[in-house]
Amino acid sequence: MLIDTHCHLDFPIFDSWRDQALRQACIASIGAIVVPGVTARHWVRVLDLTCGNSSAVRLYPALGLHPCFMSEHRPEHLDQLRTTVVEHRDRLVAIGEIGLDFQLEHYDARAQTELLQAQLLIAREAALPVLLHVRKAHDQVLKLLRQLRLPRAGIVHAFSGSEQQAREYAKLGFKLGFGGAISYPRATKLRRLAAELPLEWLVLETDAPDMPLSRWRDEPNQPLRVVEVAHIIAELRATTVEQVAQQTSATARKLLQLNHS
Repeated sequence: MLIDTHCHLDFPIFDSWRDQALRQACIASIGAIVVPGVTARHWVRVLDLTCGNSSAVRLYPALGLHPCFMSEHRPEHLDQLRTTVVEHRDRLVAIGEIGLDFQLEHYDARAQTELLQAQLLIAREAALPVLLHVRKAHDQVLKLLRQLRLPRAGIVHAFSGSEQQAREYAKLGFKLGFGGAISYPRATKLRRLAAELPLEWLVLETDAPDMPLSRWRDEPNQPLRVVEVAHIIAELRATTVEQVAQQTSATARKLLQLNHS
């Protein structure tokens, strides 16, 4: 069974074909999908989807305030997040999607950092792992993680850093999410990391409907494509898809305690 550790299946783009996407995922032996929240107004949508799902594919919720939606976040949302986490602690597998994005135009580094730190503290209080969105800010995120010493680590979603940064995350217990970006031949650094880093450090993801693979770049991404990600990693590492699936799924289950949720 494969696990998609990062898929925005709650997004409205899936409304007309969500059941179809889940059926295809099930047929492709995808056993679980983690659905992260990105804004406070969408947390109920994530919780409802992951609770009311009738598919054979298990859906697991995570809740967070994403750095790409800073204009939508309000100070009271942090209190709301803390309260919601307490209410749904037995169901949540992570706090996320949270992080820093210094690639955005006119980004406010201080505001993003304060928001991330507050959410990391909530994760620490709840003893939950985190799903991190990091662009052009890996050193800053690593500094915060070292300072706060979370009891449980998490996943650096859509990892885009250097080998040295990957090793620093690994020292803290973090795993690295690899998805559609490795399907592009020009992504030489990323493909090299997928080939050479210890397989135990990697987990699979789609980030659907975003981050489409090269063969389907004009279509919305979907959970089914995590199968292709597994095949690409197996090819890059000269190993079997079965080995990639077994190790990455075991890593995700242990890290996020999926069997206990």
